[in-house]
Amino acid sequence: MRYRNLGHSSLSVSALGLGCMGMSEFYGPRNEEESVATIHLALDRGVNFLDTADMYGTGHNEELVGRAIKGRRIEVVLASKFGNVRGPDGSFLGINGRPEYVRMACEASLRRLNAETIDLYYQHRVDADVPIEETVGAMARLIEEGKVRYLGLSEAAPATLRRAHRAHPISALQTEYSLWSRDPEGEIFSACQELGISFVAYSPLGRGFLTGRFKNTEELTNEDFRRNHPRFQGENFTRNLELVVRVEQLASSKGCKASQLALAWVLAQGDNIVPIPGTTRRAHLEDNIAALEVTLAPEDLARLNEAAPKGATAGDRYPERAMKVVNL
Repeated sequence: MRYRNLGHSSLSVSALGLGCMGMSEFYGPRNEEESVATIHLALDRGVNFLDTADMYGTGHNEELVGRAIKGRRIEVVLASKFGNVRGPDGSFLGINGRPEYVRMACEASLRRLNAETIDLYYQHRVDADVPIEETVGAMARLIEEGKVRYLGLSEAAPATLRRAHRAHPISALQTEYSLWSRDPEGEIFSACQELGISFVAYSPLGRGFLTGRFKNTEELTNEDFRRNHPRFQGENFTRNLELVVRVEQLASSKGCKASQLALAWVLAQGDNIVPIPGTTRRAHLEDNIAALEVTLAPEDLARLNEAAPKGATAGDRYPERAMKVVNL
């Protein structure tokens, strides 16, 4: 396993992390035993960067991760998030960045994780009604109390990131990034480079689309939230399949899978970028780790940029309501 430093922090994270969200919600049927086994295998293979959030499964995901890392906490760089508020029934109640909520959310996460400290604590979405300095100030007080080690933001705009960083050093910005979500290229990447902030890429496989697994929307179960995403619907789905076919052809010429080529591309964009592909199965985890062995020459990168240029993907990455709370 290769490792990368996270911003100006002392955290050394595996070049490939593990997103745990799908182990609890959003992507259809779940198998908790296999999920725990997948986390254990990740740690055995040197994947030490685990990503969860209080909203995943309305707390269930933090509990699952907490059980999985029991007795192995020292091996883990543990990241969690707050800010997306849900009711006991799973309903979405909005975004909360108020200082008193920051403390309450962190203490609840620590209980679920059965941990004394969260290594990297993100604000999951920016609260447009609360100055970012107030939210980050409350997060910084958690560091003073030993509850949190370092701070991160998710889906924050460059101006917000700069204001937050002035209030307290930010170690990582987490945003969707892949061959079919290249929006961070430009201002967001420039801000991260300027401030020495690492970029954590979630959904680096395009929510599974870049694996080549999906050929029609009927393959998604009724409870799979991707059914509501514009990129998985109608003509958008058909057009996006064309992009995947081009990636598959290039992967075949490299002797690897489309998913591995897609991950290798993200890894090649800079040493300050850490993709965190999510999976619930050990076999898929092994496939993802193998992407670290895929070497891309300049001509490979040029062909991939031609096959999946910025803006080529059809449809927004979230439904309209969710798009209103990203890049704030």
